[in-house]
Amino acid sequence: MTKTTAEKNISSDLELIIIRTFHAPRELVWKAWTEIELLERWICPRDFKVTFCQGELTIGGRWKTGMQSPDGTEHICGGEYREIVQPSKLVFTHAWEDENGELGPLTLVSVTLADEKEKTLMRFEQTGFISVESRDGHEDGWTGAFDNLSTFLGEDKDK
Repeated sequence: MTKTTAEKNISSDLELIIIRTFHAPRELVWKAWTEIELLERWICPRDFKVTFCQGELTIGGRWKTGMQSPDGTEHICGGEYREIVQPSKLVFTHAWEDENGELGPLTLVSVTLADEKEKTLMRFEQTGFISVESRDGHEDGWTGAFDNLSTFLGEDKDK
């Protein structure tokens, strides 16, 4: 069974850093972040479900994801890929869409992956929050998503 260890969450008022170790090879964790058919299996907070996932993994390429909360509310976010260094670094913008399709405040996400024998150390950093409340909401959402990723990696490995 694949396990994930939440090693630490570090934050300042307007940035979030989450460091986790996944008991899976870095190539698989990279694919989970970059291949749509894998991404759509985990990229939402716990108890949410992904309704769609699309993207073009190129510098300047756009991505967009829809998710539904347990109460049925649809949430859509998207952004643009800024840096892609396979299989170790992915940088992209992130913004929530309102009901009119207008993007809210933009944040920047950086995901770095490092080999640790048969494990992968992931450093997730999101910067540019407009409030502590926004940062805290993202921390809760991403923590749940990374729990989903851990479960997904375990299911994939056991097949």
